[in-house]
Amino acid sequence: MRAFRPRAWCPSRRRRRDGLDAFTRHETAHAHRPLPPGPFKPLLEALHRLQAASGTDVPMRLRTALVTARSAPAHERAVRTLIDWNIAVDEALFLGGLDKGEFLGAFQPDFYFDDQRGHVESARQHVATGHVPFGIANQERRAS
Repeated sequence: MRAFRPRAWCPSRRRRRDGLDAFTRHETAHAHRPLPPGPFKPLLEALHRLQAASGTDVPMRLRTALVTARSAPAHERAVRTLIDWNIAVDEALFLGGLDKGEFLGAFQPDFYFDDQRGHVESARQHVATGHVPFGIANQERRAS
């Protein structure tokens, strides 16, 4: 799910343009600067409110997980952004470029969203998956 605005942090664009080392340096230098919100921030906020109400006003249990290709040290910016937004997730999983589909097959979420077609194609073989048609990868695809 793309809670962050892709242009601000998109690993694929920075990696293609400047390489992974440059992306890592950029994210490390900006670790204390929260990421700008993306199109799914309101959904993440709503899920967080449901979690907070769970057991009181809402008779359900909801768990959220951030699953990202980021790895250390670039993960810090995502974590600090969630803290800045006052949003908690139950789990934050930094795959460091590992195949998301195989991981999600073992993790078994109820649903999964991603903006990159490759991750969607991999994940949909294992779990209910939705493509988010936003982000740098989708803009570049539409332009070609």
